[in-house]
Amino acid sequence: MSESKKSAAKSPTATTSRTPTQRQATKRGEDGDAQRTATRQRNLQSLAKKLDAVAGKPEKPAPVQAGTRKQPARMPAQSIRKPGAESELDLAPRYMAPDYEGSGKLRGLRAIITGADSGIGRAVAVLFAREGADVAVLYLSEHDDAKLTCSKVEKEGTRSLAISGDVRDPSFCNKAVKKVVKTFGGVDILVNNAAFQLHCHRLEDLLDEHLQETLQTNIAGYIQMARAVLPYLEEGGSIINTGSETGIFGSPSLIDYSTTKGAIHAFTKALATQLLPRGIRVNCVAPGPVWTPLNPADKAADDVAQFGADSDMKRPAQPEELSPAYVFLASPITASYINGIVLPVMGGPHG
Repeated sequence: MSESKKSAAKSPTATTSRTPTQRQATKRGEDGDAQRTATRQRNLQSLAKKLDAVAGKPEKPAPVQAGTRKQPARMPAQSIRKPGAESELDLAPRYMAPDYEGSGKLRGLRAIITGADSGIGRAVAVLFAREGADVAVLYLSEHDDAKLTCSKVEKEGTRSLAISGDVRDPSFCNKAVKKVVKTFGGVDILVNNAAFQLHCHRLEDLLDEHLQETLQTNIAGYIQMARAVLPYLEEGGSIINTGSETGIFGSPSLIDYSTTKGAIHAFTKALATQLLPRGIRVNCVAPGPVWTPLNPADKAADDVAQFGADSDMKRPAQPEELSPAYVFLASPITASYINGIVLPVMGGPHG
């Protein structure tokens, strides 16, 4: 190595060399910058406290109304027997959507809706009919509720068909679909909506019978109904499943129910991929709290009175606020390029 290179290697350059005095000055400058930042943050904190004192405590948010008519915010303290008849509720769920005007989005189509005697299913049946579809109302044993749903469908100017039975039974699913095809001449839309919900606060208290009731109704029933209807669905057909916010966020007292709703979301995506080459779309609506017989037939009366109060909108939805989402997904006019989605209708991002 040359002398010049040795000298350069041993001697620090002018740009990297600092005397003790220079290093102390740099540190004092850095300390000064940090202190000024800390002081600025404390001043902002002090200002925020003064503003809080002037403003006082924020008021409790009022229930949000964002539609064309004001919806009920306070639920009755009421508990009813399962399976839950809508006619027994002190506060009648709203399902007619009087401001919704049909425009033929489902004209000439034929739909099967499970759990259509009440709640979301009834609201969907009414709007499907208003859009021109014939509607088969599948239900368990709530005969009076189902009769009312059929009358509302027919008042909209289309045909109705009521079929009572249990979607847990594959033979019922097959017979029901065949009856619809025979009566209506075919089927174009399936809405899987039937559900069983019963709280259980500790997993070790979940009885086998309870677990099987939930699994067989909420997910096996959906699969069996889809399997039964597929031989009759043609290109342009649609399947819509009812999921839940509990399938997204979970619910500590509804472990089995949440599990089935998560499974419904996965079932939707898997089946959507499988059926796409056949031109059949599969989608899902994931509601937040909705005022239907499902929760009053599960919760204690005091809990029912608070139902939906902790949602983003500080109230539960009414069924008529959910039903347009089903119309949107069912119609080949509005959703021909929408497949495999889970559409949250929860009043906000947190349900």
